[in-house]
Amino acid sequence: MKKFPLILFSLILSIGLWNPSEACTRVVYKGPQNTVITARSMDWRDEIPANLWVLPKGIDRNGLVGPKSVKWTAKYGSLVSSSWDIASADGMNEKGLVANLLWLGESQYPKFDGKGSKKGIAISLWAQYYLDNFATVKEAVEFSRKEPFVIVSDYIPGTERFTTVHLSISDASGDNAVFEYIDGKLVIHHDPSYTVMTNSPVFEEQLALNNYWKGIPGTVMLPGTNRAADRFVRASYYINAIPQTADTRTAIASVFSVIRNCSVPYGITSATEPNISSTRWRSVSDQKNLVYYFETVFTPNTFWVDLKDFDLSPKGKVMKLDLSNNNTYNGKSNANFKESAPFTFLGLK
Repeated sequence: MKKFPLILFSLILSIGLWNPSEACTRVVYKGPQNTVITARSMDWRDEIPANLWVLPKGIDRNGLVGPKSVKWTAKYGSLVSSSWDIASADGMNEKGLVANLLWLGESQYPKFDGKGSKKGIAISLWAQYYLDNFATVKEAVEFSRKEPFVIVSDYIPGTERFTTVHLSISDASGDNAVFEYIDGKLVIHHDPSYTVMTNSPVFEEQLALNNYWKGIPGTVMLPGTNRAADRFVRASYYINAIPQTADTRTAIASVFSVIRNCSVPYGITSATEPNISSTRWRSVSDQKNLVYYFETVFTPNTFWVDLKDFDLSPKGKVMKLDLSNNNTYNGKSNANFKESAPFTFLGLK
């Protein structure tokens, strides 16, 4: 085994002492014949109700931060997983762009002046903005580098917990980017190789950890705890160790195996970590075939939704799949969606 550098030891030690109340994992698989699949787990200390929504193109939105709100019309239709029906936490659009929001306690957003010159978007709409407006990671990154707006965060309703997240996007070509606000400044990491992200630490430090563990054979030793650094290492190893195949059934099964391996057992408790998170749900997005797979810890079945079978034109209807009360679905579940009024994104109070 390589000599363990002191700086990396200090980094891993500091992460090991960090006590998250929210934790998630995101990983991207690239197989032959343009097979690209993005998976994520949603880990949370408390219940975080989710529903699935089909949102057609042509919907007018605004950033919900007052007179300086960004306004736009959705260019692409999308399928999203909501959190509390006030935010899009995860989703895929009709071009195969996938957006995932994960917690990042180190996030610090710019101060927003509602009477200033800079426009803003409420954090509840961050992922939705990218799904609405971009087909590829490249065009999203090029647009974002101009910093035409800032993300404006707020407290989660009914709590004293300030929302701090970072955003990952991937597209049907396998390109990847991560957006973080560190010390009030937007930091963009853009490279097709950035296939794994966890909730913490900042992405630059996640990459440093990965560089160290690349020198240690995964068949010899892999860190096994639920901590973010350990989940990052396991996901990085396993996503490259599973079969590289264009067979969709095999690829989806393999990717689900990876994201389940990085999940946190439901109801786990620890005397030293009273706010430890549990995995609540998992999604797997097939960006080649535009199929979105979903499972929750309280229902026994994995189900899926074919985005191609919905009317995503401006004449299409907003559709909802109700996941409340442990509603259980099996197999292709397009027919279980019901026409619904769209949920209301949370803006500034």
